[in-house]
Amino acid sequence: MATTSQPLRGKTTCKKIFWAVFPHACFILSLVIYAFLGALMFSHIEGTREVTVSEEYTTFLQNLTFLARKLSDNVTENDKIFKDDIRELFNTADPVWFISPEDRWNFFGSLFFCCTVFTTVGYGNTYPVTRTGKYLCMLYALFGIPLMFLVLTDMGDILATVLSKSYNEFRKLQSKILASKLCSGSTCSKRNELKSRAQSKIVINEPLTIMEVLRSQSGMRQRPVKYRNVELFEMLIAREKENTQPARNKSMERWSSCPELAREKPVSRVIENFDKIGKELEKLDVPIVLMVLVIFVYISCAAAILPNWEKNMDFQEAFYFCFITLTTIGFGDTKLEHPKFFLFFSLYIMIGMEIVFIAFKLGQDRLIILYKKVISFCAEKNMPSKKIYPK
Repeated sequence: MATTSQPLRGKTTCKKIFWAVFPHACFILSLVIYAFLGALMFSHIEGTREVTVSEEYTTFLQNLTFLARKLSDNVTENDKIFKDDIRELFNTADPVWFISPEDRWNFFGSLFFCCTVFTTVGYGNTYPVTRTGKYLCMLYALFGIPLMFLVLTDMGDILATVLSKSYNEFRKLQSKILASKLCSGSTCSKRNELKSRAQSKIVINEPLTIMEVLRSQSGMRQRPVKYRNVELFEMLIAREKENTQPARNKSMERWSSCPELAREKPVSRVIENFDKIGKELEKLDVPIVLMVLVIFVYISCAAAILPNWEKNMDFQEAFYFCFITLTTIGFGDTKLEHPKFFLFFSLYIMIGMEIVFIAFKLGQDRLIILYKKVISFCAEKNMPSKKIYPK
């Protein structure tokens, strides 16, 4: 029996782990599939579009030719005027004119664009040009942004659980260290002995029958017969009510005694996991200073790695770029030369957005508490003082 029970226990534990991980994997996998489908769609629509020469592009080339002819090699006093005219001219230029659609809207470029859409970053340097691409971009964002927020909330529960447990373990360890310093050896040994004696006295008894209860009542015999009959009658009525209650369902008894034998129990657990999304994030209570420190360390690690493939960035520029990305601001002033390499950094973006989201949630809770204190203080201050009239 022991040899057959061990494989069954191993299978049940594997099933429990599978059904516990299944909701989280389902959300992440659906987001990945959604991003890949969007990349295929936008690469086909925007990458295969026909390049037409617009009137704005023709006017731009004419003005550029005019400025080039106007410049003379022997006149140096017009250099500043020429630079200002060139700057104004290129500010009116559209970057789409100088990049072929096949190069920008390949699979990796389209995938990078999809990530910037449903993460609400939106750098602005890559955007759809065709009317069909614009309509599909709105529809894609309409379903992609809620899916991304769902993934953020689900992963936020995991990170909140890890952070809260780590913080609580750190506090417990800190309290133990302080207790060991403050506590002397003799007093600690006496406390441990008292605890061991108290634990040894704990005895778990099974529920007694009515007759055993009556026999155990030493004061029952000393009371008058009238009171003994009343108490005995009440006990018999309680036992009769317990016996006349409807019998419980056998499946419920089997579920309470052995959960592994219940049918469709893993499915119900998965449904409960879906219903509990966001609950752990609401329970999180860690210092806001700790979250700010975690964000600073997290962005600093990426800022030290990112300049290895983005040669136009240093540590400060990469730190600024990561902060703008994780906070979903996305000005677009800092451009990436190799977006396909940064796509492998997408896991970093998602986890970083989780951390920033948790920090914003904690800051929101602290602000609500502060507003409550201020409003209650102002209300108590403006309350009219009670006047005591003489009798």
